[in-house]
Amino acid sequence: MSFATNAAALLFHMEASPLAARLRAVDPDLFDTDTAAMVLHEAARFFEDRWAAQDGSFDREGCRVKDGRVRISAVERQAWADFTAAGWLTLNLSADHGGQGLPLLVQTAFEELSNRASPSLSMLAAPTRTGAFLLSTHAPEDVQKEWLPKLASGEWNTTICMSEPDAGSDVGRVRTRAALDGETWRVTGEKCWISFGDHDLSERIGHLLLARTEDAPGVRGLSLFLVPDRLADGSRNQVFTRRIEEKLGLHGSPTCALGFEGSEATLIGQRGRGLQQLFDMVLRMRLSVNPQGCGVGAKVVDIAIAYAAERKQGGPADHPPVPIASHADVQRQLLSMAGRLEAIRGVGLAAAASLDLAERSPDADERTRMLALAQWLLPLAKDMAARTGFDLASDAVQVLGGAGYTREWPVEQALRDARVFSVFEGTTGMQAIDILHRRLWRERGEGLDVFMALAADTLTKAREEDAALFSPVLDRLKQTAAQLTGWQDVPGEADAGATHFLELASLAAAGWTALFLLTQTAEGPEARAVQAGARYFLTELDARSRQAAALALLGAERLALFSDLAASGAG
Repeated sequence: MSFATNAAALLFHMEASPLAARLRAVDPDLFDTDTAAMVLHEAARFFEDRWAAQDGSFDREGCRVKDGRVRISAVERQAWADFTAAGWLTLNLSADHGGQGLPLLVQTAFEELSNRASPSLSMLAAPTRTGAFLLSTHAPEDVQKEWLPKLASGEWNTTICMSEPDAGSDVGRVRTRAALDGETWRVTGEKCWISFGDHDLSERIGHLLLARTEDAPGVRGLSLFLVPDRLADGSRNQVFTRRIEEKLGLHGSPTCALGFEGSEATLIGQRGRGLQQLFDMVLRMRLSVNPQGCGVGAKVVDIAIAYAAERKQGGPADHPPVPIASHADVQRQLLSMAGRLEAIRGVGLAAAASLDLAERSPDADERTRMLALAQWLLPLAKDMAARTGFDLASDAVQVLGGAGYTREWPVEQALRDARVFSVFEGTTGMQAIDILHRRLWRERGEGLDVFMALAADTLTKAREEDAALFSPVLDRLKQTAAQLTGWQDVPGEADAGATHFLELASLAAAGWTALFLLTQTAEGPEARAVQAGARYFLTELDARSRQAAALALLGAERLALFSDLAASGAG
């Protein structure tokens, strides 16, 4: 499948997304098919011509620190310059701030093509785009006027700085502090795991970070700051690159540890509410993990299908060898790969559309429902795509055999690049706790209820044989959620199966979007291929969900074995 074919498949997905009609009803110009088609087809040409052929070079050359600054290869610098010159950076940013005002639905589809071409270089675009959104929402007007046009043009970039050496996902333990020096805020502390935390691709980098301004414990004492690496007069701020990490993959994306030593900073939003405000950026960063997994997945699925059609092995000894695609087990592998790709793609686009509706619907009740749905779907869209992108790369290695394990084929790089996706923006375990404790228990399953109603409506529109494949999964999700809700007084019992509940909820969401795809009329080979993958996914869905539900309800008794395991390694 070429980039153009990938774009055509995405267009069919967008048109067939369960929430597309609602989005179009809000504003017919917001989700315009002709505009979306133009964006995706132009993007397909751009990424195939300008990024895809160079991604192997980004991987081989990597990044290095020289004279205290991170240096990017000349090839990668040119690729980024081409990207910003083409105006791709802020499709979703409002026109008032230099963007094109397109919905997240289109942005998410666009990002799949970007990540297919180069997940490393796409790592710079996502925090810049989402950082621009954060500033447009919470920054003072003078900061917006200074930063947003520069971010839209790509002349400046932003990062997100949450993690510290002793405070990763446990944000309440952040030790970086901010204090007033006269009328100027100054930030002191250490931050790590910062993608493109330093580089020479743009003139200025703005670090969006949390720092403690109050003595209150936990997240209540945290405020949000913008810390530029250069001051307004062009001089260096007190921001220092400690190191870049040596990583398994994504070598074209420098992951930095930074030190802030009395760095001049600007308070963003309300003092003491930094985490709540930063989450406007985090939610969109979390959504961006979905097209990361989809982009890598689309690439390796296409490679595997093409290889299987050409590679000849087996058949009767007295006849010429046959393409391995004619063997039943290879067909099963390829169908399974294609089916999982269509499933994760559908959930990501549905999550994007739900966020669009939560922001743009004129009806307050609809905004509330769609926000609840978005908060339910986002952990599923993020985690399922993250894990599946890696799994598909691994499956592609299996289809290619020994060839797939060599650098002659790009699937080995895809495998390395994709492994970190399930760590980005919160690990699988964190997403599982979010779904269980926050979405199911604290919010009383509000988002789940919205999802169940939409899924039940889709069942009424589907063919009987297709609905029969999905209906048991919906019932199983409802029953499992009810039992876990009954375990709130014994949270350890539920926590032991939280990741499996996340898997069950993800399978149900994927089954919903797959079923909806099958209610649409497919015209053209790309649409028929999408539906073939969706139908195959549904054929295995009942069996997969049965296992996930059983594991979700096993309870915590089996975890008592951990004491013996831990004791064996204590010395």
